[in-house]
Amino acid sequence: MRRVWGAAGGGERAGAQPETPGAWPGWAGLGHRGREGREAPEWAARPAHLALAARPARDSGGGEPSLGPLDSETAPSRSRAGGERQRRLEPRRQHESRGRSSKPADARRAALPSRAMGALWGWVAGGRRGRRRGRGLLRSAPALAAAGMLCTALAAYACWGQLPPLPWVSTAPPRPVGVLLWSEPFGGRSTAPRQPPDCWLRFNISGCRLLTDRAAYGEAHAVLFHHRDLVTGPPDWPPPWGAQVRNAKELRVLDQEEEAAVAEALATPGSRPPGQRWVWMNFESPSHSPGLRNLAADLFNWTLSYRTDSDIFVPYGYLYPRSHPGDQPLGLVPPLGRKRGLVAWVVSHWDERQARVRYYRQLSQHIAVDVFGRGGPGQPVPDSGLLHTVARYKFYLAFENSQHMDYITEKLWRNALLTGAVPVVLGPDRTNYERFVPRGAFIHVDDFPSAASLASYLLFLDRNPAVYRRYFSWRRSYAVHVTSFWDEPWCRACQAVQRAGDRPKSISHLASWFER
Repeated sequence: MRRVWGAAGGGERAGAQPETPGAWPGWAGLGHRGREGREAPEWAARPAHLALAARPARDSGGGEPSLGPLDSETAPSRSRAGGERQRRLEPRRQHESRGRSSKPADARRAALPSRAMGALWGWVAGGRRGRRRGRGLLRSAPALAAAGMLCTALAAYACWGQLPPLPWVSTAPPRPVGVLLWSEPFGGRSTAPRQPPDCWLRFNISGCRLLTDRAAYGEAHAVLFHHRDLVTGPPDWPPPWGAQVRNAKELRVLDQEEEAAVAEALATPGSRPPGQRWVWMNFESPSHSPGLRNLAADLFNWTLSYRTDSDIFVPYGYLYPRSHPGDQPLGLVPPLGRKRGLVAWVVSHWDERQARVRYYRQLSQHIAVDVFGRGGPGQPVPDSGLLHTVARYKFYLAFENSQHMDYITEKLWRNALLTGAVPVVLGPDRTNYERFVPRGAFIHVDDFPSAASLASYLLFLDRNPAVYRRYFSWRRSYAVHVTSFWDEPWCRACQAVQRAGDRPKSISHLASWFER
C-alpha cells in the first residue's frame, strides 16, 4: 500500500527514506484515489460523514483568489483538460477500490485445513493408498478446482483492477444533494453571491446542487454557516421552518407588527426543515474566532474546519503521491542558482503581541530577513507576485498568527513548499506538523534553544548546498495540493451529505471542543 502524509492513521509502505537524519513518523493510511489517480490521504477513508476525500482543486483562474480565511491564498489553477482526463480514469479506480475488499486467493488457500490439502495432493499423485483415502475428495475435487479458479480471478481483480464492475455491485450515481451557502464568507449578506463551482469538473464529486438563493432554503439538505459572519453584524439566521414569511422579498409587503415579528424570528435560530443539517464552517484559529461561547448548544449538526477531528475535515493543504509530470512543484530540487536571497517572510497582519513577531525581532538580530506585506517593516510584494518573490529565497518563515492544534495554513503549503523554499515553522509542535509532512521537509523553531542558534544553522545550510538539498527529498515522491477557498469546502460538504445517510447528530459543546 502506498503512503501519503495526512492526518493520523496507519498504512505502511516501503518507500524511499529522506536523506535527512532521523526516522520518519508513522504514515497515514490510504482510502481511495483522487482525480488524477492519486492516493488520497487517510482522512479520505474515514467514515463518510467524518471526512472527505481531498483531491486537488482546479481553479477557474490563476490570478488573485477570492476572499478567503485571514492570511489565506488559494491554489493554483488547473486545466479543464485535467478534469476530462480524470473522468476517463474514474472507472478503473472504482474497480480498484472494490477489489480491495476481496480476500486474496493465497489467504483463502491458507485457510484450508492442512490435512485436506495433503489429501488432495495425494489423490492427484495417484497410488492406491492415496486413491483409497482420497475417495471422499474425488467428488469434491471439481468444487475445489472451481474455488481455486474463483480465488485466482479475485486475486487478479484485486491486484490489477482490470476487470469490469461486479454485477452485484451498485453503480448508481450518488443521490442529488442541495447545499446552501448561507452568506458569502467574510462578505455577509450584503455581498453578491458567487457563482457556484462545478464540483464534478473540479473535484470529481457528482450529484451536487450548490445554492446561493435563500429562497431555496427549504430545498437544501445542508446549510453552510461561516462562523465570522454569524458573530459579526446583526443576527442573521433562517426563520423558523413553517413560518409564513421565508424570504426577504416577502418582508416588503408586511405591516410594522409583522415586520417586528419576523425580525425577532431572524435574530434567533429556530426549527429547520426535517432532515436538514446545519454545518458550522470555520478556518480561523480559536484565538481569532470570537463569539464561540455565544452560540447555542445543539445548534449545529456538523463541523467543517482544518481540524482533523472535524466532521468534515478540509485542511489548508496536503502532500499526495506524484502521478503526473505536471504535478507541482516541478523538479526534484528547485534551481538554486535563482535563489538570490536567504530568508523571506510575508505577513499581512502585524501585531507586536504575537509570538511570531516577537520571534522575528530576535531572529533578525542575527540574520537578515526580508519582510513583505502590510504593517511593521514590511515592503510591498513585487509585481511579479508572492510565489515568484518567495521562490528567490532559500528559507521562508511559515509563522502562524497563533499556535493551536492542526492550525497549519497556506503559509506552509503554498508560500513555502510550493515555491521551493525550505519552511521555518512556528505554530503547533513538531509532532503535529509531522502528521502532515515528513520531518525532514521543514525546520521547527522549537528544535533550537534560541533564535541565535537557529540563525547559525540557517547560515550553515547556506554554505553547504548538499545538506540544504536534503530538505527537498520529499519532492521525489510527493506533490503539493493547496485548498481552494471557498469552492472546495462547499463541494466537500455536499460529498459528506451524500455519504452520511440519515444518522442524526448535533454539536453540544462547540466552544469547548474547538478551543481545546
